Amino acid sequence: MGKRRTWTAIAVAGWPLALAAQTVTELPPVPVQAVRLDIPTFDLPAALSRVPVATSASGKPGVNLSEALVGVPGVLARDRQNYAQDEQLSIRGFGARASFGVRGVRLYVDGIPATMPDGQGQLSHIALAAADRVEVLRGPFSALYGNSSGGVVQVWTAAGGPVPVRTLEAFAGADVSWHLGAGARGMTGPLDYNVTLGHFRTDGYRAHSRAQRTSGNARLGFDLGNGRTLTVVLDTLAQPWTQDPLGLTRAQWRADPRHSVDAATAFDTRKRVQQQQLGATWRAEGEHDGVRLMGYAGQRAVDQVLSIPPVAQQSPLSAGGVIDLAGGYGGADARWTHRGQALGRPLEAVLGTSWDAQDQHRRGYENFVGDTLGVTGALRRDERDRVQAFDQYAQLYWHLAERWSLLLGARHSEVAFRARDRYVTTANPDDSGRVRYRATTPVAGLDYRPGAHLRLYASYGEGFETPTFNELGYRNDGGAGLALDLAPVRSRNGELGLKWQPHDELGVELALFRADSRDELAVASSHDGRSTYRNVGRSRRQGAELSVDGELGAGWRLRLGLTWLDARFRSGFLACADTPCLVPDLMVPAGTRIPGVPRRYGSLRLERGSELGWRGGLELEGVGAVPVDDRNSATAPGYLRTGLDLGYGLALGDTRLHVSARVDNLFDRHIVGSVIVNDGNGRYYEPAPGRSVTVGIRLEL
Repeated sequence: MGKRRTWTAIAVAGWPLALAAQTVTELPPVPVQAVRLDIPTFDLPAALSRVPVATSASGKPGVNLSEALVGVPGVLARDRQNYAQDEQLSIRGFGARASFGVRGVRLYVDGIPATMPDGQGQLSHIALAAADRVEVLRGPFSALYGNSSGGVVQVWTAAGGPVPVRTLEAFAGADVSWHLGAGARGMTGPLDYNVTLGHFRTDGYRAHSRAQRTSGNARLGFDLGNGRTLTVVLDTLAQPWTQDPLGLTRAQWRADPRHSVDAATAFDTRKRVQQQQLGATWRAEGEHDGVRLMGYAGQRAVDQVLSIPPVAQQSPLSAGGVIDLAGGYGGADARWTHRGQALGRPLEAVLGTSWDAQDQHRRGYENFVGDTLGVTGALRRDERDRVQAFDQYAQLYWHLAERWSLLLGARHSEVAFRARDRYVTTANPDDSGRVRYRATTPVAGLDYRPGAHLRLYASYGEGFETPTFNELGYRNDGGAGLALDLAPVRSRNGELGLKWQPHDELGVELALFRADSRDELAVASSHDGRSTYRNVGRSRRQGAELSVDGELGAGWRLRLGLTWLDARFRSGFLACADTPCLVPDLMVPAGTRIPGVPRRYGSLRLERGSELGWRGGLELEGVGAVPVDDRNSATAPGYLRTGLDLGYGLALGDTRLHVSARVDNLFDRHIVGSVIVNDGNGRYYEPAPGRSVTVGIRLEL
């Protein structure tokens, strides 16, 4: 009955809009690159948000991607206040169970994957200071990006323009946090450039949470003439030893949210990351045909000290408490685009193929020597891991009638994992193994245009998500080797949507969605710092999104995103009654909520002002209660967080000066910023800061 009412509300709301829209003129197209076709966002039969990045204008230092995603529906970006584990990012509930990094959501920077072929991604090397916009694709058409694409987030670096701009900026805030940045952007002859450097440092909101990060980004664009261009992108990241405060129990969070557990100090839990990446994209565009070739390569090294107690490492199968990862990755994508007609109507088609690979040398060491904890001890793991993905995809967009258009696509993916064990003893047998996953994922969308300012659409797609190397790494039966019995999660996704643009500068969108998955992954055991996984059956994520983005008049601008999401297991399964979790012994009934996913969440930014003179903004972020584990034994309470910012810009000859001040968590709420889903020690809670102030200054020369 509830679903019928929702659908009726959509129809009733859309009918008067359809009548009113027929009297207005056609809007100019604004193509985006999220679906690899020159389709204006408004005409796309999918939920796509295109957000300009101007974090410094709102008094934000541009350190975390979550700063740029205010007002985007469906997206939950949670700053852990733990730079050793990266941000927590989920879209419509996909990716919510990630205990570190990003999984279940595909990430791209300038068209280059920031997600490895196994589905594990990271946000730390993204340079927001250089970014022009962020595009967030949700729903069925995310499947066009292959494995682990419950949603797609793409960050695009700004191109250099004819007027050169040099920038210097500095931000300082609570907990001895500061960020320094410098950039240069411009054009000389056929070359446009954008180069930025940034350094961030903080003592951290919590004890044992100091962090430091230095990043660099360079984008060089070459106009080769005759419709040909070459874009080269270089990214670097240096993140020396970053402290990990670990999570807290509910009682610890209530007693002192700035606290870190004794294990964090005893083992000096920390992480170090080094990454360098180079990518290039060549394009040749003709009147009817275009070719795009992209290639990239990079190196990434990670050293991490965990808090696994020495007694837990007595087993000859233990991998130790220090992780040492080093290796390279790379890939290529080739795409042909044709623009023509079919039956006298405009048509655009794409054929492409991609190949991505990651080679990783994974070593594990004991995190103690004698009675000394938190140091690198004896070798306990030594293996060579390789994962590669080889995909082929096709898309077709046909404006089949005056008011109707059709978007079709399919992707065939093959993901292969291989591990070669080089640590073999009499008590630790050869753990080498391999597994291969294949899937073909079709998508289809139909768009109806009752008038120039209104669009109605329906779309359907199928997706899949392989286990990552971290989930394959340990068997739930305690044996050695990869968990080769894990199956990929397969999903069927549907969406109905309405898009309304009352005028060129304002858009309203409403979407209803459902994703039914089978072979959902859940924790099989979690103890002594290690988790194993298994397939537990079916699940469903369904809900609704509302977004409002644009000019309200009198200089006011609003970006609002609201999400209602019901995410539940549809099959019962066994989980552990207590932590640490050794053997599942408690039935989780069908209908239990999927952990890490709130029922309601949203955010908005309301601002007024211009680049010169006064400007100000109000931000609200609300998140409902979040279950912390598969059995829903506890929840992190919901919250509403308020932020205010005020800035002033003035011209000093050819130089522009911008100053800003910002207050976050204005009312000093006691907030759990994120949760560590299914933590084996019951330390699920990661506190967010109380009231904090940030001041900034920016010079444009």
